[in-house]
Amino acid sequence: MEKVRLGIVGLGAQGGLYAGFLADGKVENMVIGAICDIDPAKKEWAAEKYPDVPFYEDYRDMLDSGDVDAVVTCVPHYLHPEIGVEALKREIHALVEKPAGVYTKQVRELNDYAAKKPHLTFGIVFNQRTNPLYQKVKEIIDNGEVGQIRRTNWMITTWWRPQGYYDSSAWRATWGEEGGGVLVNQAPHQLDLLQWICGMPEKVYSNVKYGYQRNIAVEDEVTALLDYGNGATGVFITCTHDVIGTDRFEILGDKGKIVVDDSKKVTIKRLLKPESELSDSMSMQDVMKIFMGGNQSDIYTEEVLEFESEWGAQHIAVLENFTAAIVEGTPLLAPGSDGIHGVTLANAIHLSSWLDKEIEIAFDEELYLAELNKRIDEEKTAPVTF
Repeated sequence: MEKVRLGIVGLGAQGGLYAGFLADGKVENMVIGAICDIDPAKKEWAAEKYPDVPFYEDYRDMLDSGDVDAVVTCVPHYLHPEIGVEALKREIHALVEKPAGVYTKQVRELNDYAAKKPHLTFGIVFNQRTNPLYQKVKEIIDNGEVGQIRRTNWMITTWWRPQGYYDSSAWRATWGEEGGGVLVNQAPHQLDLLQWICGMPEKVYSNVKYGYQRNIAVEDEVTALLDYGNGATGVFITCTHDVIGTDRFEILGDKGKIVVDDSKKVTIKRLLKPESELSDSMSMQDVMKIFMGGNQSDIYTEEVLEFESEWGAQHIAVLENFTAAIVEGTPLLAPGSDGIHGVTLANAIHLSSWLDKEIEIAFDEELYLAELNKRIDEEKTAPVTF
């Protein structure tokens, strides 16, 4: 295969972005094979912009056409697993957008089917995994440079969305069409990075507000307490009503601390001795000397790294890695099967708030789906008020 022909399902903002990258030759060994969208206006636009590219109104027709070797799913979240499975059934490689789905049961079905097709490439667009900053943070954790994790804290409230954003489309911020709010739309990358870098918690307890500051049915404010099962804990906070916004990720280990500010700067403080040794060996006089104007370099070293990320580069990197996996067998940075982890976290946070109790990460998937369907049914009969 000289060039991978990518079928783009959904020519919205994301699908249009990918089409532009491919048309401009920015992705090595990948071209546009076909485009699919149900909107007649998109068909007209594509005919002008990409006159030589086949256009389909039904993604199944596109999959059956022979025009594509792989697909990317730029459609509402509920459809990602369905289209992924249909592509794999036809021996077509699948790249699903985040999140992998709305609820774990449907994502697990996709993963189980993909496992039966190991010769096909199945990926997910977790473009933040290509970010050198987060790759560096993961490397530091994996190397044990700050020791065993004791606590994680991530406040990511840079997702401000005005009411007009939610009013722009009928499907936005609905249980039936989008499947949730900030946890499934804006924050899936952070949920993925959190577990990719620090591991999955064992339990979740959350306080979630639905339609707190916006006239919507789904969540716009989330505070979740994570229990990693070994004594370590975490806090994850996100919302869509903080116009100023904060992006700060802290990882405390027994040998140091990592602080990420604005996804641009990383401060690494490495203890010269593990914290437990300092506790056992230092007198109060030693403590007073150091922490009351003394030299803290006797306790830790400090390294500050700053990163710049070119717009679009991360998405291009995902497409190039996906292509290399197809053509050369290069390992995927984000295997599609990894998509279930972030969905699991989001589902557990929802379920904890719905049932007002701590939830095991290995929760009952049927119970979650039943609770989700309750909210879909309520949404159909009760208008949202604010």
